[in-house]
Amino acid sequence: MEKPLLILNAGSSSIKLTLFAPDLRQILTGVADAIGGDATLRLGGVRSKAAMPDHASALKTILAALADQGVTLGALGAVGHRVVHGGTVLTRPTRITPATRDAIAACIPLAPLHNPHNLAAIDAITALAPDLPQVACFDTAFHATNPDLATQYALPPEITAQGIRRYGFHGLSYAALTRTLPDVAGHLPRRLLACHLGNGASLCAIRDGQSVATTMGYSPLEGLTMGTRTGSIDGNAVLRLAEDLGIAETRHLLNHRSGLLGLSGLSADMRTLSGAGTDSARFAIDHFCYWAARHAGSLIVAMGGLDAVVFTGGIGENARDVRAGIVAHLAWLGADLDVARNAENGPQLHRDGAQVGLWVIAADEEREIARGVLGL
Repeated sequence: MEKPLLILNAGSSSIKLTLFAPDLRQILTGVADAIGGDATLRLGGVRSKAAMPDHASALKTILAALADQGVTLGALGAVGHRVVHGGTVLTRPTRITPATRDAIAACIPLAPLHNPHNLAAIDAITALAPDLPQVACFDTAFHATNPDLATQYALPPEITAQGIRRYGFHGLSYAALTRTLPDVAGHLPRRLLACHLGNGASLCAIRDGQSVATTMGYSPLEGLTMGTRTGSIDGNAVLRLAEDLGIAETRHLLNHRSGLLGLSGLSADMRTLSGAGTDSARFAIDHFCYWAARHAGSLIVAMGGLDAVVFTGGIGENARDVRAGIVAHLAWLGADLDVARNAENGPQLHRDGAQVGLWVIAADEEREIARGVLGL
């Protein structure tokens, strides 16, 4: 493939874009943000206001801005899309066909806040350039190697058959770090605890390069304390809330008013909490670290031990105190943090000769999607 690749990551109120050369060299990045509100487009280093009431109009704005820089749809070799949910069927990068589109649409009940936006971007490109190859890469796919013991809730089989099971997310981030870490560490540790820590946060147990367990479940709500999500919570507590508040308000509470924001009463942003100095902010950070370590223990059991921990995502890459807080809970396993290296954000965080390797790897989901496109 000689032409550049356009990678699109459509979220609930944004579309991120990255342009890659065929050798995976990054050419250009941008984002259409606050879609449906006070929208802006940033392309390269230039930010501008634009009317973007929906994702279709946002994509048209993006494509027009790219065309102004000489990058038209006809100049592209392919378009790659991050699709949040592929269910149990779509477990590898897949060329977009009518059948693939239908399969992605069939997963909308599993990801009602994400897959429709992913499809909107796919449909818009199809309408404008029907012969341009498009490829979907799925955030759930990396966890397709999880055994049934790890994915099945203790429910009757007829309920499981309705798709009520653990899927896991952040798979593109985890797949990317398994490619990058060997270049940094010299090898891929056999039993690797991967920590994708951001506003959404999860852990993944990676044994021999494959996911064997992860903390997110049927939805991205399960698992760790997150920016605005509760993480794991007793089902009967959820039912009590639904009885008292109603389903819609409970859904909003659990996904948008809880987590670091709910605990601190201040912010979902770890940087704001770290600088606040209040008791509630400190408690929220401690809660985040404690429950990350609690869940880590479960994943270490799933791997049968621990050889290394890797941090990625906005918090994982930048929040020194959070990394230190999590590693402190794992010290009994041989995790030995080098304070100076941690202050420099790595990439190596452990003391020389430590039993457990500690690393920081920058998240690189877009390049992982580009690899998937090229692989087809």
